[in-house]
Amino acid sequence: MSAKPIYLDYQATTPCDPRVVEAMLPYFTEKFGNPHSLTHAYGREAEAAVEIARAQLAALIGAESREIVFTSGATEANNMAVKGAARFHRQFGRDHVVTLATEHKCVLESAKALEAEGFRVSYLPVEHNGLVDLVLLDAAIDSRTALVSVMAGHNEIGVIQPLREIGQLAKAKGALFHSDAAQAVGKIPVDVNALGIDLMSISGHKFYGPKGIGALYLRRRPRARITPLIDGGGQERTMRSGTLPVPLCVGLGQAAAIAHVEMAGEAQRLLLLRERLYSGLKARIPDLVLNGDLEQRLPGNLNLSFPGVAALDLIAACPNLALSTGSACTAAEIEPSYVLRALGLDPALAAASLRIGIGRFSTATEMDEAATTLAEAALRLRSGMGVTSLAVGIT
Repeated sequence: MSAKPIYLDYQATTPCDPRVVEAMLPYFTEKFGNPHSLTHAYGREAEAAVEIARAQLAALIGAESREIVFTSGATEANNMAVKGAARFHRQFGRDHVVTLATEHKCVLESAKALEAEGFRVSYLPVEHNGLVDLVLLDAAIDSRTALVSVMAGHNEIGVIQPLREIGQLAKAKGALFHSDAAQAVGKIPVDVNALGIDLMSISGHKFYGPKGIGALYLRRRPRARITPLIDGGGQERTMRSGTLPVPLCVGLGQAAAIAHVEMAGEAQRLLLLRERLYSGLKARIPDLVLNGDLEQRLPGNLNLSFPGVAALDLIAACPNLALSTGSACTAAEIEPSYVLRALGLDPALAAASLRIGIGRFSTATEMDEAATTLAEAALRLRSGMGVTSLAVGIT
């Protein structure tokens, strides 16, 4: 049996850390109680585990435990924040949302849903490096703006937005500031108080926790008010009804605790690996194009365009590498990424782009092999030796 491909798609998902799995396992079997059944020991044991996890996640982002609302992931948290904040504040004459054209689809689709309800939404462009124009943002926020929603670290091009400055602009005009931090939390320091964030979305499987669990940070003082999306038994202080998945909550908490201790050192290691891979590719392909700002960037992300080479052909030519493209795929056609188009990238260059994600279990040897494999395949394809394209998308 052949060896598994080198994994270079850490922005799509991260493998669950073995320490996280170990912490979760007892809560699938002997510690099986419902955390909302507090009349007996089984339920109280489960509730205690959930509250430990809540505190672990809160500590990672500088929040209070009661400001953490567990969700099924960042998509649910983004929907809760964007729709919930807009709907709640409409009664006070605030019926406007400001966001960026490069946000994750779940934020953009939530904004479109609000437009169908009569809300105004401003979709702001970004600079060529992927960063927001703060002057443009300031001008877009008005007295009727309920929410400003800007992603912390981008899932495709890896850019880190100036969160502190954005928070200050929102606060000055009485708007809430929401950030989709699914790619940032656990990878770079994110302190909700220092950055002025009122609502923040988190995803467990983006930083070595389990899939199916995430959280919404909901500021308590001054209180960030939202209308809940889900009605039910009133769990999570009525913000998100439904029985909590205790094993997943425990896993998210453990992932947060590990990140709290190891994040700084891990980020430095990833920066070295990223530079090793980028330098190796650049030396072989001088006209390689980096998409997004190099400095304000997640440590494990590269988004690269290989001029003259279709990205899907390049992926097909490298079966020993697990990669994703910057293209949104449908069954009928493949179009250049809307994010790369927003950067002003030529469509042909956008179609020649790969997203490369490096993570906790990546090695220097893998970076060297990846650089050699990608460069040789790109040069071979440029020489006219084609391969069959594959349909590959991103999450």
